[in-house]
Amino acid sequence: MPSDYDKDAYPEPPRQTPIVDKQTTLPNPALILTKLFYYSVDLPVTTFRELVEGIHSGNKYNYYHQKFRRVPELTECTEGDYTCYYEAEMQWRRDHKVDQEIVKVVQERPRACQQREGTSYHQNCSKELQQFADVAKAYQSRYGDLGAYASSRKCLMKQKDRMMAAKAKA
Repeated sequence: MPSDYDKDAYPEPPRQTPIVDKQTTLPNPALILTKLFYYSVDLPVTTFRELVEGIHSGNKYNYYHQKFRRVPELTECTEGDYTCYYEAEMQWRRDHKVDQEIVKVVQERPRACQQREGTSYHQNCSKELQQFADVAKAYQSRYGDLGAYASSRKCLMKQKDRMMAAKAKA
């Protein structure tokens, strides 16, 4: 600050922070409750959890997705085994959903390549386009024309019809 400033308009700040003058000698109840909660609840729970985590750290398991055991397909079920029919149907539905997701992922690759390459994507993204065409053809041959009420039995009959048509041509 310059030496010729107006001291009445701009007083100098105090050199030290003032000491808080307590009006009472009683302890702060909020501080007592905080300490009581910490030592009675928080500290024991935290200590127990760290102990359990220390024990479990040796055998750590990573679960990324649920793995189902493979069940017999519909052709392997004995006649009248409705439990086997149900399990085969659920297995087919899981496989169908997985195949749908595979097609979505493979379909996204040419789109990303087209976005990246621009107008010359036909020559630069030919590998991705060919892979998508192969995956789409395989998906269509397996699940195409099954309709809204697709099932493992319909899919099996479609496969049987396709095999019989190929045998008739040969």
